[in-house]
Order: sequence, then structure tokens, then C-alpha cells
Amino acid sequence: MHAPHKTRTDALVAVGAGALSAALALLGGGDHAPDALGWLLLGASAAALGWRRRAPVLVVAAMVPMLALYHGLDNDHTATMPQTWIALYTVAVTGRPLRTLLTGIAVMAAMMTVVLGISTHDGLELLRISGWIVAVLFCGVDVRIYRQYVASVLERAERAERTREEEARRRVAEERLRIARDLHDLLAHSITLIGVQTSVASHILTVDPDRLDRKAIAASLDDIAGTCREARAELRTTLQVLRDTGHAGRDDADGPLPDLAALPGLVRAAEAAGAHVDLRVRQPEARLAPATGAAAYRIVQESLTNAVRHAGPGVRVGVVVEPAAGALRVTVTDDGTGPVDDGSAPGFGIVGMRERARSTGGTLDAGPRPGGGFEVSALLPVQKHEPETLT
Repeated sequence: MHAPHKTRTDALVAVGAGALSAALALLGGGDHAPDALGWLLLGASAAALGWRRRAPVLVVAAMVPMLALYHGLDNDHTATMPQTWIALYTVAVTGRPLRTLLTGIAVMAAMMTVVLGISTHDGLELLRISGWIVAVLFCGVDVRIYRQYVASVLERAERAERTREEEARRRVAEERLRIARDLHDLLAHSITLIGVQTSVASHILTVDPDRLDRKAIAASLDDIAGTCREARAELRTTLQVLRDTGHAGRDDADGPLPDLAALPGLVRAAEAAGAHVDLRVRQPEARLAPATGAAAYRIVQESLTNAVRHAGPGVRVGVVVEPAAGALRVTVTDDGTGPVDDGSAPGFGIVGMRERARSTGGTLDAGPRPGGGFEVSALLPVQKHEPETLT
């Protein structure tokens, strides 16, 4: 129905069917050779095939009275078979089976009625030939079903391709968000610590230069250099994701992400900035997914960064990581003053921590403590052990 040049093709089909009908009439007509009116009806019925794809049922409806009159004049009954088969095949291949069945019954009933009224012998002969009509109808229905099957397969393949593209775009967006969170956590933490350590060194140099503590200055500068090295290493790891085009389809949780084992490094960096940190970590018995470990690490990192930045010098921070009812609870508390509202635009630290927790299916609460200070509490789900079965 959607083939190119279908009008020209149908015209050629009509000419071919007319030529074949004429050959059958000339070769097998005998005493039933068509007269002038018979030739006219035979040619008109073949010419109607030029519109077979635009209106297949109307073409059959137009051919029925012409062929009924043709057979009624006792012309050669086999000469009309080519255009009859083509017209019925077109109806079968372009419509529902019920329409095909009703059309075939109507056409054969009309033909049998007319021919049996002329001659019983010719009617029986036409009944034998009509078996080919049934075969043509079944062939058309079979081709239609096959084309529908192929179309459905192609449609499913296109839909699957669109789904893969949408999934790829979604994963790219998630990867960009993860990289943005990593960069924020990394840069905010490192720059804050470097700033605090630089302030310590500057204080030692300016407040009491006569009692210069070279070891304290050297330790502060070493801490700055160590923080820079750690930040550079983490930044290189994070940016490597952008260059890793050979593993675009990997799972985010399978990448080189930090975990609970890296928490002591955060504590040392925070203590070098002047904080007093009490770290307690209890590993869960269930397997900890890499994404969950990374989320816990980043939440602690951001919480320590905020404590060092906002809670004031000498702040005491408690970090507790422990299993709790099928989840990993991360709690960071401090006894400082908390964030100060100085009219500047709020940052994205707490928002980023909440997104971190949400990315693993967990929750996070952050706010001032009733007795003073600030508290961050996150609950991250832990993957359960699957029972092993022997087969």
C-alpha cells in the first residue's frame, strides 16, 4: 500500500492481466469465444485493476457485475481468472480476514449463480476452478499476517533502540551529576582545609615573629602539601571518568570510588586544620555496595568540611558509622556554632549530601542540635546477603 510508483505498477499489472485473459480466451475459447461485448467486458474488468490498491473492495464490486454479464453471455469462463485472482488477492492482503471471507463468498456465489443458470456442466467446471480462488485468498491472508509480523518486529526493534538511547542519555545525566557532586565535595573540602592551614601558618608568622616555631610552620606547610596531593589524586580519578570512552556503559558503582576505609584520612586532614575528631566505624556484616560506601565517605567529608569552616576553632566532632536495621547509619555531630547567616548565598553542601543519600535509596537529615552544635544523620540501605542454594 505504501510502495513507490504504485499507480504505474498497477497499470502494468492491469495490462498484463488483460493480455493473459485475452490469450486464454483465444486459446481455449472454442465455441465460447467472446463476442464484441464479451471482449469489452473482459478488457474493462482487467482495466479496473489499475485502481486495486486505492480501493480494492470497490474494484471487486465493479468487476462482479461486469464478469456476471460476461459469464451470462456464455463466453469462455476461464479467461476471467487472472483479474479475478489479482483483485481477490489484493482484498485479502490489504484487509481483515473477515472482509476477505465475505468478499470471497460473495464473488463465488455470484459467479456460480450466473454460470449454473446457463449450464450445469459449466457450473461444475467453474466450481472446480474456484478452488484456486480459495487458494489465492488464503495466500493473501498469509502474506498480510507475515507483513504484520515483520512490521511488529521492526517496531519493537525501533522501540528498543529508542529505549537504549533514552537509557544512555539518563545514565549520562546521572554520571554528570555524580561528577559534579564529587568535584564539589573534593574542592570544597580541600580548599577549606588549605585555607585553614594557611591561616595557621600566617598567624604564627605575624602574631609572634620573635618566637617563631619553625616546626609548626613546617608541619602546617606539609599538611597543605599533603592536602594538595590528595586533592590532585582524587581530581585525576574523577576527571578520568570523562576521558574513559572505552567504558561508557560501566556501572557507576563499579568505578574507583572512596569507601569507609578512607575515613581516617579525612579525620587526619580535619585535625590538621584544628578540629578534634572522634571516629568510630563499625562495618556491617552484609556486603556494602561501592556506591553506598562512597556516599558515606562523601557525607562525612562534607560534614567535616562544614564543621571546620563554620563551627569555629577547636571544634569537637564526633563521627559514628555503624549498621542499623539493614542499613548503614552515618552520624556527624559537632559542638560549634553552626553555619552563620551572613547574607551570602547558601552553598550546596547539605543539598549535595541529601542527593548522595537519595542516590543510594537512603535519607539524610541535617540541622542544629537542641543542646548546641550541628548534626548530620544519614541512613543508607545495605545490600543483604543472598542465601546460597545447591543445585
